[in-house]
Amino acid sequence: MSTYLIGDVHGCYDELRALLQQVDFNPEQDTLWLTGDLVARGPGSLEVLRYVKSLGDSVRLVLGNHDLHLLAVYAGISRNKPKDRLTPLLEADDADELINWLRRQPLLQVDEEKKLVMGHAGITPQWDIETAKKCAREVEAVLASDSYPLFLDAMYGDMPNNWSEDLTGLARLRFSTNALTRMRYCFPNGQLDMICKDSPESALPPLKPWFTLEGPVARDYTIIFGHWASLEGKGTPEGIIGLDTGCCWGGSLTLLHWETQRYVVQPSNREQALASTESLAPPAL
Repeated sequence: MSTYLIGDVHGCYDELRALLQQVDFNPEQDTLWLTGDLVARGPGSLEVLRYVKSLGDSVRLVLGNHDLHLLAVYAGISRNKPKDRLTPLLEADDADELINWLRRQPLLQVDEEKKLVMGHAGITPQWDIETAKKCAREVEAVLASDSYPLFLDAMYGDMPNNWSEDLTGLARLRFSTNALTRMRYCFPNGQLDMICKDSPESALPPLKPWFTLEGPVARDYTIIFGHWASLEGKGTPEGIIGLDTGCCWGGSLTLLHWETQRYVVQPSNREQALASTESLAPPAL
């Protein structure tokens, strides 16, 4: 029995299947963790969702900001952008089934035995593990409810950007969603900065990557995250692991075999096509 953790797939279906073939993934005995952003930008978002859904209990995933955007597009709240390449999914006969499955997926995974925590963007240093679980469950509950379009319409925005137990309603849900799916930088007190999208070398003080600030979760767990392709999986402290290596931008799809701590990489199939149409540098979304 093996535990495999893979970074943001972003519709790169062929690379996902090739990577899993490299390690002889067996869904009957192995567990697959996915850092979110299953969809958008790559050519196979529909195939990715169908495949991941078919894995049932052998997959543990979290929703990313692009997954939430897909839900908003399908609900008629956000615009379908051609660069996201979501039209085949939106027009598929089983789109409704896939969307309803997706919106019932978690925003946080915690394994107490392995002391593993996974959130798409990471874990804000302002949260302890119980707060993180509680806030994730609150967002998950509203996404799974009949009122989820109301939440999707209200989730866009950068404020509030400071955690307080006094936050309520849509403001609280928006903070939690930003912390779990969009966060990159924080101020030294842990307050989120939702504006800066520069590389860590270019970010101006006092902003710091969230993972450089000491937080209670990082003291007790290994934190797995995706979301930040320009990091290329580098520059994080011990015990915090970024797995998004920009497959949809011509980089690679990266897998970590937890039990052996071995990394396996599958190069992108898209480098040649991308080079002829757009820059390989991933935008900060």
